[in-house]
Amino acid sequence: MKTFLLFKDRDFHPDARWSANDSALHKDLDLGRLIAAMAAGDDYIADVAWSVLRAPMMSLEDIDYRQHVLIDAMENSEFVRELYVMARETIEGEQKIYRSIFSRSPSALLNQSIQSLEMLVGVLGRLKIMCSETQDGFLSQGFTRFVGMVLAELDENYLAEINEHLRHLRFKNGTLLAAGLGRANKGHDYTLSNPGPDTRNWLARMSGKRPQSFSFHINDRDEEGFRALGELADQGIGLAADVLAQSDDHIMNFIKMMRQELAFFVGCINLEAAFLDADAPLCFPKAETSPEMALSAMDLRDVSLTVARKGPAVGNNINADGKSLIMITGANEGGKSTFLRSMGTAQLMMQCGMFVCARYFSAGIAAGLYSHYKREEVLGLKSGKLDEELERMSGIADVVKPHAMVLFNESFSSTNEREGTVIARDIIQGLIDSGMRVVFVTHFYELAESVHALHAAGSLLLKAGRTDSGGRTFTVVEGAPERTSYGKDLYAKVFMDSGSVLMKEADHDSGQ
Repeated sequence: MKTFLLFKDRDFHPDARWSANDSALHKDLDLGRLIAAMAAGDDYIADVAWSVLRAPMMSLEDIDYRQHVLIDAMENSEFVRELYVMARETIEGEQKIYRSIFSRSPSALLNQSIQSLEMLVGVLGRLKIMCSETQDGFLSQGFTRFVGMVLAELDENYLAEINEHLRHLRFKNGTLLAAGLGRANKGHDYTLSNPGPDTRNWLARMSGKRPQSFSFHINDRDEEGFRALGELADQGIGLAADVLAQSDDHIMNFIKMMRQELAFFVGCINLEAAFLDADAPLCFPKAETSPEMALSAMDLRDVSLTVARKGPAVGNNINADGKSLIMITGANEGGKSTFLRSMGTAQLMMQCGMFVCARYFSAGIAAGLYSHYKREEVLGLKSGKLDEELERMSGIADVVKPHAMVLFNESFSSTNEREGTVIARDIIQGLIDSGMRVVFVTHFYELAESVHALHAAGSLLLKAGRTDSGGRTFTVVEGAPERTSYGKDLYAKVFMDSGSVLMKEADHDSGQ
């Protein structure tokens, strides 16, 4: 049996290794908050969510398949949560079954497998009942197939037959073995035999008479005799023990895969609840595969800020269809980095088959998402900050592919504007020429002006909004770059306002 909820035709196998880009995206997009909102305190869900986010899909068919499964999961959230809890408790129960590394004899393996399978048969029975009660509530291909598979393969006769086999394998009436005779009448080829039904008539059964047989008894104190008899039994039940253990592993692997894939959907259900608590918009994005680069959004918001504040965050509208370059400039602390983060997170969530924090979002499928952000000074650097930035950029250049999206945030600002502009312009030019989309936040006026002049038709200029009084709207709007980042606004807010407070306190103290 296969779960096949994350993909239509294959299991999900997460890569345990973190790439340098994985670490950069986790930090730059503040994915820790997104994952924490999905996990809601469940470490396993957090691990699965991060594994899925590290593996964005590149196929429109795969994205569409997972989106529809997620819609079903959200519509049947109680069923999905209950199924996830059942899978988790089953795995925890199986782990409690005693398995000693010093007792790997066929009889011990058989007993352990019987205990596990008896528990699993009960779980499969519950799973069948749950699916039969909710089978009409699903529309997606994934859940329809899953429920149909459960109902078809786990019928009452099948489960009853398993229970009957397990009852026989308890050997409450002893173990019946068949064997051949070898040299010196030594037994060999011991195999487990089915005693079959008792064909005696009722009178014979009542009288207690049995067919003639040859037997012997072992003295209660004969330890060697019991050991030899146990070894003979192990030879006979070895094959049955192996088959039963494989059946146990097969069902447990199904339960584990079901838990893993359901964990992602439970995480999305938790995230939906976090969005509702924050009064944030939610939509399923439209993934595009047209040759023209698509990117447009209405009321796009930053997920990390939304779930952290538990209140409404400022949204942005953007229409960058056909634009391979988006340059973002403007006032300091005006929302540029937040907007960049919201774009990157939405792109990633879309390609993971998730909903996004917006009223509408449409984007082309990127062949990869990469980030290059300015880093703070850290201890232990063996070279200058510019060298460190160039080294990270070199790592991206080694793996980036055409049609990828690369996010830059104040990159190459560790040097002066003239040198930083030359470096950034050459890198942007190379990426665009290779068919990639670049989104660049910068305070370098010359950089924004020069790259826009080179790519006027394929570029979009945005700037952080600012009121006439110097306040911040925390939105981005279309607009040409300006030579100032309005740092004086922040100076006035911090020092002038503080000065006013001090003046008022001084006046009060003097009795005026």
